[in-house]
Formats: sequence, C-alpha cells, structure tokens
Amino acid sequence: MPATSTARSRTRIIALTSLAMLAFAGNSLLCRVALRHSGIDAASFTAIRLAAGAAVLWLVVRMQRGALPGQGNWWSALALFAYAAGFSFAYVSLPAATGALLLFGAVQATMIGYGIRAGERLQKIQLAGLVLALAGLVGLLLPGLSAPPLLGSLLMLGAGVAWGVYSLRGKGAGDPTRVTAGNFLRAAAIAAFLSLSLHDAAAVDGAGLLYAVLSGALASGIGYAVWYTVLPALKATHAATVQLSVPVLAAVGGVAFLAEPLTLRLAFASVAILGGIALVILEKPDAPADRSAPRN
Repeated sequence: MPATSTARSRTRIIALTSLAMLAFAGNSLLCRVALRHSGIDAASFTAIRLAAGAAVLWLVVRMQRGALPGQGNWWSALALFAYAAGFSFAYVSLPAATGALLLFGAVQATMIGYGIRAGERLQKIQLAGLVLALAGLVGLLLPGLSAPPLLGSLLMLGAGVAWGVYSLRGKGAGDPTRVTAGNFLRAAAIAAFLSLSLHDAAAVDGAGLLYAVLSGALASGIGYAVWYTVLPALKATHAATVQLSVPVLAAVGGVAFLAEPLTLRLAFASVAILGGIALVILEKPDAPADRSAPRN
C-alpha cells in the first residue's frame, strides 16, 4: 500500500476512534446535565435513550451491505437495560467524572474477572495493577467529605457489571451493529415498562427529551456504529487501552461544562484505577477481542 494511502488510513482510524471516545464520554455528560438541569426523570431518560439508539442503529443496519446475521436476544437486552437504567439512576446524584470512572472500572473488572475465571493467568505486574486499581476504587468510596454518594456509586458499579456481562454475551453473536440494534429495541421495551410502572414520578420536558434523544441517537447509536467500524483495524490491547481516555474526557467535560469540582480524591483514584487497569491490559498482547467492546 502506498505511503500516502497508509497515512490517510491511519488518520481516518485515529479520527474515528477519537469520535467514538468523545461519544462515549458524551453519554455521561448528557445524562448528568439532563437529570440536573431539566425536568426529565431517570426512568424516562432511559426509555427515550434506548428507543432513540435503537432507531439510529436500525437505520445504520439498513444501509449496510453484506453484514453478518444477528438480531440479539432477550437475555442480552436485559443486561443492556440493567446497564442503561443503573447508569441513569446513578447520575441523579453522581458527578459526570466520578460516574464514568466507576462505570469504566466496573466494566473492566468484570471482563478481567471473567478471563481469570476462564483460566487466564496474570503475571506479577498484572496482579500489581489489579491490586492498585482495587485500592483506587476503595479509596474513592471510603467515607469522607469528598466521597461520592454511596447509593449512586453502587448503582453505577452495577451498571458497569451489567455492561461487562452484555459485552461478554455479545462475543461471536453475529454482526455487532445488527445485534446491538436488536438488543436496544428489546431493552427499550423493558425500559418503557419501567417508566410506565413509575408513572406517578414520570416527568419529561423539552430539554430533557432533547438530551435523552441526543444521548441515544448520537452518543449511543452513532457512537457505537463508529466504534464497530474502526474496531477491526485496532489490536485488542489498543482498543481496550484507548478507552482509558473516556473517564478523563468525562472529567474534563464535567469541569468545563457542568462546573463540577475535580477533587484530589478523584484525581488520585483516577490515576490508581486507570493506571492499574492499564498495567493489566497492556501486559496481555493476546487479550480476548470481546474486552474491546464499548463501555458507556
């Protein structure tokens, strides 16, 4: 391949990867600003987000040619719903940066834990990284003036575990965009049932509706479609490592756009958690491909 074509291809990969990471971080910002500055409730935000994401993903699927088969299933949809609902309800109280860090840490811990249970053996530096990441998580959640709300933290950790399970279930399920579209549609139906069951607390205004649609259509639907486009061009370790940027982007966005404080506790916890995870995944040149699924 000519050098010019190689350079263009590399530039395209970098641009698309950056766009996907911005979209994933944008989900945290859009959810937080919707629940903080609009009248929408968490259940309605979840239902609208999933429905908008399903619509966009199905449009993408219709435009594809020669895609692999796949339509999703209800068990994966349930895991997707658990992630989306936990994500939304957690952001009622959590700052964007803290939520993204807890989500990312829980997803990676789930994926790494599954690998260990499946027989993967960690090297000493990987074990040190795992201990460092766990220490960072404990340090972040220890009681104190700057500790995040416990309920919100537990909800976000649960959301991360659910997304990790969803990612693991998606391995070899067919065309990832088509499968994700089917799962989004099913999860949207479950979320609609939740929203209707909580109708006394349901509230949707224009701003909240807009944020939820943007979160589902752009940050989720387009974000995942772009990620799946670029994913085959990335090594598994590179795909996993580049996602370390998501909590950082969410933190920068939270400080810049939501005036959220960046505490020393969060800064130290971020270094420990993200650094520890990096030590684990960077020492695995043949990491499983499913670990590179999007986290958001």
